[in-house]
Amino acid sequence: MINVKNKKLITTFGKRVRKLRQERKLSMRHFADLANVDYTQIARIETGKVNTTISTAYAIAQALDIPLNELFKMDN
Repeated sequence: MINVKNKKLITTFGKRVRKLRQERKLSMRHFADLANVDYTQIARIETGKVNTTISTAYAIAQALDIPLNELFKMDN
């Protein structure tokens, strides 16, 4: 089986989420409430410790009030 986890991508995605959240001046707890995602899960996503699901990414995009594809616009 091929290992599909890409640590650099997961970390870069987490940094993107954190940057967008901070630009909106949202605390991690408030952001987690808006996304209806557990606070600890948001922390793990932002620190690149978890490879999130597409449904969680969608909830994050909704909480940030952006289209889902905007969430994936990352610099490599």
